[in-house]
Amino acid sequence: MIKILDAKEVSLEEILIRDYEMPDVSDTVSVIISDVRKRGDAALIEYGKKFEGADLTSLELSRAERDVALAQVEPAFLEILKEAAGNIRAYHQKQVRSGYVMSEKPGVVLGQRVLPLARAGLYVPGGTACYPSTVLMDAIPAKLAGVGELVMTTPCSKDGTISPNIVAAAEIAGVNRIFKCGGAQAIAALAYGTESVPRVDKIVGPGNVYVAEAKRQVFGKVAIDMIAGPSEILVIADEGSDAVVVAADLLSQAEHDKMATAVLITSSKKLANDVAEELEKQLSVLPRETIARPSIEHNGKIIIAKSIEEAIDISNEIAPEHLELCVSEPFEYLNRIQNAGSIFLGRNCPEPLGDYFAGTNHTLPTSGTARFSSPLGVDDFVKKSSFMCYSTDALCAVGDKIAVFAEKEGLHAHAVSATIRARRGGE
Repeated sequence: MIKILDAKEVSLEEILIRDYEMPDVSDTVSVIISDVRKRGDAALIEYGKKFEGADLTSLELSRAERDVALAQVEPAFLEILKEAAGNIRAYHQKQVRSGYVMSEKPGVVLGQRVLPLARAGLYVPGGTACYPSTVLMDAIPAKLAGVGELVMTTPCSKDGTISPNIVAAAEIAGVNRIFKCGGAQAIAALAYGTESVPRVDKIVGPGNVYVAEAKRQVFGKVAIDMIAGPSEILVIADEGSDAVVVAADLLSQAEHDKMATAVLITSSKKLANDVAEELEKQLSVLPRETIARPSIEHNGKIIIAKSIEEAIDISNEIAPEHLELCVSEPFEYLNRIQNAGSIFLGRNCPEPLGDYFAGTNHTLPTSGTARFSSPLGVDDFVKKSSFMCYSTDALCAVGDKIAVFAEKEGLHAHAVSATIRARRGGE
């Protein structure tokens, strides 16, 4: 059974368990990265044989293979993918921005350029996992940002094929190249490049502990989106909420991972007890019970707060990945919420709406990083450069002030550089 606790009797640290005992795979990952750097494609092909059981002669999915995969996608699902992609594109289009130029002072021009990354790498899990939604969420913002080339890596099956649904999502989202490799070796290939896989500027996408560690180790050589922790959902619900619905929403994240965390904070003791009972009913018939039950029993909690306001205060301290606000007037509380990856407002806004269809991004900050991080978006695929231009008169007008500033910091050459043009009569 899920634990039911009073807010007065539990510390914030106990509500969401974030001190996970993860296996130490750093040495193994380091060896794999080094091997890929040294042997390139040969290493990737060997790892494909070792981990996927695939005998590969070519790492890249050819145009013909992509067409074969597309032909296998159910037409109805293809239309759903296209509609979801349209929603994601429309939402993220609002994030696109250009640079700016300032010229308020005579002889002075300042500005900022917003430039897309040349190449981005998308890692998509494979094997038992098949997440076309991840392809859409990662690739569409990159395309809108203007990234020149999108390179996707994903594990293949034993026969060297990739899930048709993954390929379909890649086609819809505009992925340029797809490679049949997964795990830490794929991250190494994207970071350093091989004979076939081009080196990228940034790697995004979820993965297992080996993928996460590989991203950690190559960070600095390339940019990464984040080191994601297990999934989290926090539901704030009042007495008018349906226990059956709330329980279903909690299980939507619990079924992800045994380490996932599902928490309900409510001002209603009756709802708390009803949800606990309903969780047991729904768990007993859930296909992924062996995953969801340990998540609920070890990490799940129901917290009874004195009010919705107190529940939100607790939530702000936790900074959850997903926050559902299941109350009658959710917009009355929206401005009170300060820390959350994505906010689901009202009783008709389940977390899977954001996972697949609404258009907001489902790549979200976990483990409390919503205090300072944001969902994946267009800004993650651009870089900014500042620029300035001063006339002779404009520089001479401020050169002595710059020199004083520099001398205060003990940097005499800076001071000379700021004033030498004026002493030499300008340019």
